[in-house]
Amino acid sequence: MTEPHLHATHPDLVKRLKRADGHLRHVIGMIEAGVPCAEIAVQLQAVEKAVSAAKRVLIHDHIDHCLGQGGDNSLAEVRALARLL
Repeated sequence: MTEPHLHATHPDLVKRLKRADGHLRHVIGMIEAGVPCAEIAVQLQAVEKAVSAAKRVLIHDHIDHCLGQGGDNSLAEVRALARLL
């Protein structure tokens, strides 16, 4: 079994994603309650931004701490990660 791959930013990312998860659950409740679509769309955009911000932090952290340690795959990995931003 491999060792866990943890960074200093991971606990904060977990908090962010749990908050986004709670927000998304609230949005689902809004849909089920028949809240107007415009209000739901605003809240969905907030959830989307929260998840995107968490993804960006994760990718930047990976680039800062995991890449550049040598190997020919580093540039290819940076290119693949850049497509996710």
